[in-house]
Amino acid sequence: MEQNELYPIFLKASHLNILIVGGGNVGLEKLTFLLKSSPNANVQMVAPEFLPETLELANRHKVEITRAVYDENFLEGKHMVVACTDKVEVNEQVYHDCRERSILVNVADNPPYCDFYMGGIVTKGNVKVAISTNGKSPTTAKRLRQFFEDVIPDNIDDLVKNLNEYRKTLKGNFEEKVETLNEFTKGLLDGEPSKRQTKE
Repeated sequence: MEQNELYPIFLKASHLNILIVGGGNVGLEKLTFLLKSSPNANVQMVAPEFLPETLELANRHKVEITRAVYDENFLEGKHMVVACTDKVEVNEQVYHDCRERSILVNVADNPPYCDFYMGGIVTKGNVKVAISTNGKSPTTAKRLRQFFEDVIPDNIDDLVKNLNEYRKTLKGNFEEKVETLNEFTKGLLDGEPSKRQTKE
């Protein structure tokens, strides 16, 4: 069976300089996806024209809008770039320009020209689950996202906060704390309180 070798990370998008090249429907989709997960992301969008919906969303989230054709100078100081124009040659140029500068880049609907994918995401308070199909099937990722939204309880954030407070009360070194928390949370998987939890 083919193995997904992508390494999942959670980025602090508000600490990064992100560029989206393209102002059409795909650009709106990418911006919406990014801001839904990271509403304070630091984003600049570059395109000759933008959809009204994009401008409205950008205004609500302080996204920098630049009406211009793509130029490599827009990559200055950027950490991550999404290329989603309707011109294949422009998207591929963005990719090559980014690779020369060691900037992470995603070219929409072109997996070979992607350093990363924007997968399905489920967020419930402090809990966030990311889903990847290795760029093979966004539809499957969407269905899995809907599944996890249903099965992860809405009060999961209360559990996370309570465990964080409990962790602060634990004594011992790092390994001992991890062992205690592992024992304490065993029952979460099957609904049965653990022995440690019962003693507490």
